[in-house]
Amino acid sequence: MGVNPDGVLLAIDAGNSKTDAAVLAPDGTVLGAARGGGFQPPVVGVETAVDTLAEIVERAWAEAGGPALGEAGGRARGEAGDAGSSPAFAHVAACLANADLPVEETALRDELLRRGWSRSVRVHNDTFAILRAGIDEPRGVAVVCGAGINCVGMTPDGRTARFPAIGKISGDWGGGSGMAEEALWYAARAEDGRGEPSALARALPAHFGLETMYALIEALHLGHVPMERRHELTPVLFRVSAEGDPVALGLVHRLAEEVVALSAVALGRLGLLEEEAPVMLGGSVLAARHPQLETRIRELLAERAPKAVIGFVTAPPVLGAGLLALDEAAAGPEAAARLRDHYGA
Repeated sequence: MGVNPDGVLLAIDAGNSKTDAAVLAPDGTVLGAARGGGFQPPVVGVETAVDTLAEIVERAWAEAGGPALGEAGGRARGEAGDAGSSPAFAHVAACLANADLPVEETALRDELLRRGWSRSVRVHNDTFAILRAGIDEPRGVAVVCGAGINCVGMTPDGRTARFPAIGKISGDWGGGSGMAEEALWYAARAEDGRGEPSALARALPAHFGLETMYALIEALHLGHVPMERRHELTPVLFRVSAEGDPVALGLVHRLAEEVVALSAVALGRLGLLEEEAPVMLGGSVLAARHPQLETRIRELLAERAPKAVIGFVTAPPVLGAGLLALDEAAAGPEAAARLRDHYGA
């Protein structure tokens, strides 16, 4: 479906912890923006999750000077609308967490279409927003390592490469949470003698003011240290690795191997292994640019994809969602440059 080149666009980046929405003019000017909470359809259901998006979109649209969406082309959910009414947005680019499978993308797109915001809606996994934020054209691969790990790729002709990225059942390894779990496993075995000695056995409990892994295991099990605080152990792992601990270094190197495996497979699927192509690294773990991790990634990628060009994404992901919206509207490079300038990228 073609997009009205004169129409206002809506860009959404919805992650597990926060959501950003931006209303864009076709020349790349940001007319309104808003931020809200996380987007978790597996927890609350698709309709309720999109209700959360709707409140954020309403605030961005109001900042842009638009009337209530129920009045301006945004016919209320479930209503037929007047034959002559026109939606508020020419296109909606929604980059959403938990849109990991095509069936999930379809369900989310259908629900967004039911809101009547636009007749043109495209749902992407939120990793695509990070990729597009880091590249000048929709061509390349991104690996994102934050709480979890994921990889996507795209080419200008619309082809994509991706992985289910659901967890161990889909073959995933790594991410900040996964690294913390692995560090705990090795540290527990180091302390009780089942595994190789490691400084992790003292460093991990010390982070919480405890003296032994046994004390930390008990504290986690009984809830004295909330399980959600486990992610705090990932920086401890990298520190211990930098201090020369072989067990910690082995985990860091294994993460590098996973990042490179994802990158090389995605580049191969898109036919980009034999030509210069960007591999963008993002998410809190990779954006921290730990020297041992970055060095090993560069070494391994040079072997498997010697023409790949590594970059790091620090721009806000909503920029990528906005660029995807401008791509759909066939906006020119000046519009993209204006949007990048707005976000300081």
